[in-house]
Amino acid sequence: MDAGNDPDPPTHHGPLRFQVPEPSARPGDEPDFSYLDVPPAGDTRRPEVSVDPHQIRDLADAMIRVLDDDGNAVGPWAPGAELSADAMRRALRAMVITRAYDDRMFQSQRQGKTSFYMRSTGEEAIAVGHALELGPRDMFFPTYRQQGWLIAREWPLVDMMCQIFSNERDRLHGRQMPVMYSAKEAGFFTISGNLGTQFIQAVGWAMASAIAGDTCLAAGVVGEGTTAEADFHHALTFAATYQAPVILNVVNNQWAISSFQGIAGGASSTFAARAIGHGIPALRIDGNDYLAVVAGIRWAAERARRNHGPTLIEWVTYRAAAHSSSDDPSKYRPQDEWKAWPLGDPVERLATHLGQIGEWSPVRQNELDEEAKAIVRAAAKEAEGYGTLLDGHVADRRSLFEDVFKEMPAHLRRQRDELERLT
Repeated sequence: MDAGNDPDPPTHHGPLRFQVPEPSARPGDEPDFSYLDVPPAGDTRRPEVSVDPHQIRDLADAMIRVLDDDGNAVGPWAPGAELSADAMRRALRAMVITRAYDDRMFQSQRQGKTSFYMRSTGEEAIAVGHALELGPRDMFFPTYRQQGWLIAREWPLVDMMCQIFSNERDRLHGRQMPVMYSAKEAGFFTISGNLGTQFIQAVGWAMASAIAGDTCLAAGVVGEGTTAEADFHHALTFAATYQAPVILNVVNNQWAISSFQGIAGGASSTFAARAIGHGIPALRIDGNDYLAVVAGIRWAAERARRNHGPTLIEWVTYRAAAHSSSDDPSKYRPQDEWKAWPLGDPVERLATHLGQIGEWSPVRQNELDEEAKAIVRAAAKEAEGYGTLLDGHVADRRSLFEDVFKEMPAHLRRQRDELERLT
């Protein structure tokens, strides 16, 4: 084609521009969460669990909130009498112990007792809510910031700590990274370090449950950064096609290590909206509001149990701590950005609500804080007695050959015997 006859030559538009999303604030700046639209509590409608996904597309952009600024439960999503004061106190206790556990294990890493640790500070309500709301035979496919599930289900802290220390009582024999727990008896699937696998595993497990005619559902968790991975989209395709009884949780804590949520696509759309194209209902929920967490899980679980298929939930929260013990967040975000997070602290908000209904007080909160520290301190003392990285009491090297094959093949038996001769 003759360029002179082109009615709209490309040069008329100027050079193309490559766009890289930028966070709202960098180190040294004032925290800026103006990009986050926080609606008043109680403003978002609550549809029936049998609703057609296409009729609730607006909920992928809204935000379900129950607790107002004064700690009152308002709006159609408020659980009401269905969530007792005792149940809320149990959740609060689990969250406080989780936070004390995180602080102690992080300190242990700094002391050289373990190689690595990851805290869940600011995100405790999501894991605890799932643990207390799902059934004992449902299966949870977590990522590495859901230790609150195990603590809420009263899994022994000593057992968790022994894995952190990779000592002689580590049930996984030092083969996993310290924070990647496995507890089938607690409905807690082995954590995978390859991000996104837990979604396809959760969908597959849920499909198997339906094929078997069972009554159990699955719940999987990923971070917002993982929504850019292929496994995320594969999982949604299978979940939608086969109407798997699964809850697909995207924890949007604003940061994928040092990449802010806009790099994964959060600057142009919500992460909940990614479910719409698959025909999956999507909810976007205040993840620091425990009552909203409970309401969302109950809605999605009931939908799945009634054979209406999967639900994707984006939990809007904030990673208050560093990504891990290897990370320094002061290099990529304002020093105290978490203090300006508009959705507050899940522990403080639930405590405030309990106080508003006459079921809690600052004195009882202080007592709980001290009790949690004492529980964690006692567990740490016992776990350290079985060894830490400092004293070399690690898993027996011969365990390398165990729990791999049902019957150990001859070549591995020979290698094991050779190791025993050398030691």
